[in-house]
Amino acid sequence: MSTHDSATPHTPISVLGQLSIDEFLRDYWQKKPLLIRNAWPNFIPLLPADELAGLSLEDDIETRLVVENGESGSWQVKKGPFTESDYQALPKDKWTLLVQGVDQWLPQAAALLDHFRFIPSWRLDDLMISYAVDGGSVGPHYDQYDVFLLQAEGQREWRIGQSCNNNSPLLSGTDLRILANFNETESWVLNPGDMLYLPPLWAHYGRSIGECMTYSIGFRAPSSGQLLERTVDAILPKITEDSRYHDEDLTALEAGAEISAKAIARLRKLIIEQLNDDQTLAQVLGQLLTEAKYPEYAPPAPELNNNNIEPLAASMQGIDTLTRSLQSRFAWHQQEDDIVFFTQGEAFHLSKS
Repeated sequence: MSTHDSATPHTPISVLGQLSIDEFLRDYWQKKPLLIRNAWPNFIPLLPADELAGLSLEDDIETRLVVENGESGSWQVKKGPFTESDYQALPKDKWTLLVQGVDQWLPQAAALLDHFRFIPSWRLDDLMISYAVDGGSVGPHYDQYDVFLLQAEGQREWRIGQSCNNNSPLLSGTDLRILANFNETESWVLNPGDMLYLPPLWAHYGRSIGECMTYSIGFRAPSSGQLLERTVDAILPKITEDSRYHDEDLTALEAGAEISAKAIARLRKLIIEQLNDDQTLAQVLGQLLTEAKYPEYAPPAPELNNNNIEPLAASMQGIDTLTRSLQSRFAWHQQEDDIVFFTQGEAFHLSKS
């Protein structure tokens, strides 16, 4: 674990402080935590706590309330939308409001994510804002993705612990994935503008000191299962009946019912040959990671091809500003003389020109 001070407030905002992007990627990204004091000098919250609570009353917005000592037991979690009576029934302390995907609805929240695009933009997931009263927490836990925790208002104590995995024991009796054992190694109190980076699977435990707001910048990390499923779906239509298991190197020693090590090696070679297609793998990543977070609210992908792209570009002449829809994600891949453009989980092949 390391601590790094930020540059002076007079320099352009770099959320990595005095660290260069190369230093951060080499020494910390997906390797170890990093505390950056004054990462965002003079940070001004995007919205006050009462407006954040107002978002939780909306049907479209994903929200949760976590109460450490609820009427029906410890670590209760309730999903929104909420009502004013829900808030009136809350205890005086030890509860937290979590509002997911704020960047999907507020342009200023989407603009905040632009400061984290030193990581590929198709890896960015969303901005979650949490508001907590004194002692508010979601318990000791770990995430399966990278996260930057930017303190926006008030103070929060963060403790970090052990590296976890799917076998790490969890508390029973709650819908939250709270660690049964938390082995603290370091702790800090974060003030507004301070930021903590955590790699995947790193145990952490945050608790508010008085009222506070914390911004969580999370990243998309599809599981191996998701990627394999999508890859198989992409490859299967391209496989012909002539592509079969073969064993021209068969030896007499392999006779009988045993599945030999050579047979396994042949199967591995066959599968790898089918996977050895960069264009298909780019398509898998591009389509999966540009799918909208909330598809029901996202605009449909445009129909793009080499015949309509020039008229579309011409129609944009004279427009001063073009803005990406907040629910849209973009990625692209160069493929010989073509560009494959991905958005909303679809792929469009366009000439490089």
